[in-house]
Amino acid sequence: MKQDIIYGLHAVEKFVKQSPHLVYRLSVIKGRLNNRQQSLVDQAKSLGLTAEFVSKSAFNQVDGNHQGVMALVASRPEMNESDLATLIEKLDQPLFLFLDEVQDPHNLGAILRTADAVGVDAVIIPKHNSVGMNATVRKVASGAAENVNLIVVSNLVRTIKAMQQEGMWMIGLAGETDQTIYQHNLTGSIGIVMGAEGSGLRRLTKEACDHLAAIPMQGVAESLNVSVATGVALYEAYRQRHLG
Repeated sequence: MKQDIIYGLHAVEKFVKQSPHLVYRLSVIKGRLNNRQQSLVDQAKSLGLTAEFVSKSAFNQVDGNHQGVMALVASRPEMNESDLATLIEKLDQPLFLFLDEVQDPHNLGAILRTADAVGVDAVIIPKHNSVGMNATVRKVASGAAENVNLIVVSNLVRTIKAMQQEGMWMIGLAGETDQTIYQHNLTGSIGIVMGAEGSGLRRLTKEACDHLAAIPMQGVAESLNVSVATGVALYEAYRQRHLG
């Protein structure tokens, strides 16, 4: 089975708690442990896992703030178009999030964390020109990467159109419209479509959407970071769907 490395206290704690049977090796940096590191070691022991204590050099393979812990874990099987078709058949009023070539793992991780918080049923990304699941995404997502359906498709526009045939309305976030996200009905079967860092939605993706919506801006900044903009849109959807 394919294996991944995850690192950082929150990401490792969540994975150990949720899926201890998928942890092949848990490594903790040698030396005096802080309270959270010790708590992780104790938690792992209670779940039948034994932490190994390794030198600082063992963490050289980690590109990021590892906080003295990492784990070798089973990779999640990649979900694709067939999984998406199966998923939508089971859902009454799904909320899907489509990401059009988001390439920064920090952005994807933050987006997955928000998607998990508001109950997004699936996050759909294209196979090409898009960051996929990796250790940085998992760390930033703080456990949400294991809880959100991340679906990789070969053609995002084609997938959007297929979901429209299933009755889903697509709302694309773009600045070139007078209609704000707060003026759209985000209840029912809805897909929210977000563009890439800097360039936004590609032309064909934009044309495939049923409606475009903007986030109102009053300052000098012309746009928001894609993870922030996604958070704004998803929480408006959450408000409409759950708070009235």
